[in-house]
Amino acid sequence: MSQNYIQTTSNNGTQPYEVYQPSGCVKTAPNGRKSESKELANEPSKTGSIVEQPQRSLTVADAIARMMEALGITHAYGVAGGAMATLWGSLSNSLLEVLNVRHESGAAFAGTEAYFATGRPSVVFTTAGPGITNALTGLFAARGEGAKVILLSAYTSAPQRGKWAIQETSSETLPTDGIFTSGTLFNYATTVESAAQLPQIFRKLALGLSQPGSFVAHLTIPTAVQTSPLDEIPTFQGVYCSKLAPSRETILQAAELLSDGPFAIWLGFGARHAAEEVRQLAEITGAAVMCSPRGKGIFPEDHPQFVGVTGLGGHSSVFAYMQQQTPFRTLVLGSRLSEPTSFWNQALVPPGGFVHVDIDPTVPGVAYSKAETFAIQSDIKTFLQALLQHKHLIASAGIGAFELPRPEKQALEPSTDSPVRPEMLMQAIQKVIVEGSNAIVLAECGNSFTWATHLLRFGQPNRYRVSTGVGAMGHAVTGVIGSALATNSKSVAIVGDGAMLMNNEISTAVKYQIPAVWIVLNDARYNMCHQGMAMLGLTGADPLIPETDFVTVARGMGADGIRINQESDLEAALEKAMAFPGPFVVDVIIDPDRRAPSKGRNAGLAAQGVKSAPAEKSAISFPNI
Repeated sequence: MSQNYIQTTSNNGTQPYEVYQPSGCVKTAPNGRKSESKELANEPSKTGSIVEQPQRSLTVADAIARMMEALGITHAYGVAGGAMATLWGSLSNSLLEVLNVRHESGAAFAGTEAYFATGRPSVVFTTAGPGITNALTGLFAARGEGAKVILLSAYTSAPQRGKWAIQETSSETLPTDGIFTSGTLFNYATTVESAAQLPQIFRKLALGLSQPGSFVAHLTIPTAVQTSPLDEIPTFQGVYCSKLAPSRETILQAAELLSDGPFAIWLGFGARHAAEEVRQLAEITGAAVMCSPRGKGIFPEDHPQFVGVTGLGGHSSVFAYMQQQTPFRTLVLGSRLSEPTSFWNQALVPPGGFVHVDIDPTVPGVAYSKAETFAIQSDIKTFLQALLQHKHLIASAGIGAFELPRPEKQALEPSTDSPVRPEMLMQAIQKVIVEGSNAIVLAECGNSFTWATHLLRFGQPNRYRVSTGVGAMGHAVTGVIGSALATNSKSVAIVGDGAMLMNNEISTAVKYQIPAVWIVLNDARYNMCHQGMAMLGLTGADPLIPETDFVTVARGMGADGIRINQESDLEAALEKAMAFPGPFVVDVIIDPDRRAPSKGRNAGLAAQGVKSAPAEKSAISFPNI
């Protein structure tokens, strides 16, 4: 959570709320350079004489930069261009650290992961035209993942609209609805035509940032407006926002439902700030705990009450539990129960249905529309704190009669054969990175996702990041720089060679010496597609790509790396990567024929009408639907 947010209580002392406190404007020197406490009108020349610097008035672009400071934002990621040159200059001379990345989608992914690493919102900036459209996929992911990101973009000035300006951005060239207006992509979007709008815009941004859940905003500023002088510096007022809490009657009803019989807890990403409360509830009641792929680590995966991960890359132990020790109800905390989390499998629906808690009231009851669902709109942490006050009502409700099933483990011995088995790579990552460091680990979509989700085990929340809603290739490959920069510590991306070729920010990491590590599963193919097509019985498509030496690529950009062909070299290579002070690539030649634990995905496609071959007799990790 940003340092600008202070938790307190309402007047009656019962309902918590968050107070947004702007950090205030900082003084900016007349020449536009950073200065926290004084104006630098003059400075010595190289010869030691005093040189008068030109005075310039503050502009709308300067005010927007100050507004970002007041919102508690510290980092901006983007690609510059002529149409936003003034805004770029103002951001660069503000207190924000401005990173010029290599692609706008990488900027959006980096900003997204910086938010999840720190809880502090990020700025993404682009020029006009393709700068905006290039960023849209990453911003789509930001909203789907629940991030808080503000896009600042350039817009063609009014006199030039409709006249074929370079990279023209107007209703003549781009759809207005959805890109420049609030809607499904942006929670809030507006065009800044005057400095007089800024105080109102600030309040809307502050309010959106103080609310739980995602907030993705877009301010587009015409080029001529960016340079407009200010008559006075706008005043940015704080915002007070109530924190959503359930009523006492709702809590008592939930406790009554959960006390009807044994219950399970199903954790989603929305519960990530309530790890301590989840553990207390589980241990008081003895409830079995399972989680979505994004929920890994909220409840320790080595805990005896943890039965496994559901969904893509998940564990068959979840089904063993549901079949052998069926709970009467399941308490769902902060999960949409989407396809990657559940595959909408009816075997996961308990006889009494769900008690489903989510901050978004539109979520409960959607994935399983026929299941009985008691829906509660609430912040997860607030709900659990209230429920634990009535723990005597549910103290033994979750206790099962038998020892709970545990996620399957696969202990392998290193081999001298080449190439490397992905299972052995994950085993080494578990030892060196998960257990041997505090690094945040990001897994790219595809087989990297399924191997990491299935085999890695986390004991703390907020250390594992995957994208399940959008699942864009390049998310982890580029997002890792945002995570590493924002925390000023190592972050590790487990990625495929296809994603690494599509979009990476190694060059950016070199420029700013960001301690990012890429572990590349190099099998010269889009292997999830390759294996999935084979499992579905579809032939003729070509998912192969030429093998790439990513160490040579990394060194060509100024980073370092190491290529691994044998399993016996894995741990030493990972230790070298984690000890290296700058960006580092570990290029692992993996066995392309080792079947990734993604069978549930293929079964899900079959359920949607994709023709498949007869199902194999044994499930790899997640049984067929």
